[in-house]
Amino acid sequence: MDKKEFKSGVITLIARPNVGKSTLLNKILNQKIAIATKIPQTTRKNLKGIYGDSNSQVIIIDTPGIHKPKNELGNYLVSQSKQALLDTDLILFLVDSTVEAGLGDKWIVDNYLTQVKTPILLVLNKVDLIKDINKRELNLFSYKTLFKKNIDSIKISAKTGRNIDDLIAKIKSYLPQGEKFYEDDIVVDSSLREIAAEIIRESIILLTKDEIPHNVAVVVEEYQEKEDLDRISAKIIVNQDSQKGILIGKQGTMLKKIGTKSRQQIEEIAQKKVYLELFVKVQKNWVKDKNAIKNLGFE
Repeated sequence: MDKKEFKSGVITLIARPNVGKSTLLNKILNQKIAIATKIPQTTRKNLKGIYGDSNSQVIIIDTPGIHKPKNELGNYLVSQSKQALLDTDLILFLVDSTVEAGLGDKWIVDNYLTQVKTPILLVLNKVDLIKDINKRELNLFSYKTLFKKNIDSIKISAKTGRNIDDLIAKIKSYLPQGEKFYEDDIVVDSSLREIAAEIIRESIILLTKDEIPHNVAVVVEEYQEKEDLDRISAKIIVNQDSQKGILIGKQGTMLKKIGTKSRQQIEEIAQKKVYLELFVKVQKNWVKDKNAIKNLGFE
């Protein structure tokens, strides 16, 4: 193929919390690299996924869900989203097709999207959940009226994969001609250490439900890679003593469940056996402490 026909570029996913950005990224890449739960603000750092085919390579940045920050961690999450918009070829504004545009969507448009010259593609997610076509079209209209100019749109389901191929084709139509940024076998611009920390945090969110999520951080203190076995030692940081008790559980049962669930997923990605050791530490009010947030790797 002539190099002139090859397209490459960067796109950025942006949305309010819990609309499905991480689910969409995983679906496009056809494998799990981003943690996706029903808990808002699950994503805490910009994550780069790399999609490639015979005539293109797309760098997809998954950002934390945009919201009005309530503490230093919230300020960090918003800054991550803003940073991703500075150098991108296309912005994917992901919205929930089952509801009309809300204040959170309007806030994103007013504070982020009206100020950029980058093309914006409005992506209506969760179309599998709305059967009333008229309602869906009214919802689409409500999102389009947030903008002062005409805006391109597409309807998809990140969960079922509906129209994902059409979405990829539309994304590619916006990209400039260029060369590859990464080798063909690379699908994520993150280390195994970073991925392991996110998997452990996802296991905590899923197993503890509403009791822990926003007050937990995971730091992988040691990651030893060997040919047949990886050894990982990770520290789980919580806000309060009571949360430490919940995470450990009676006779250590909850921590064991978290470790087992995390280890199995890390083994799938690493393609080898993993020995995982978890510790829990209380660091009171870390989500409000700017220095603590920096020391925990949020910078």
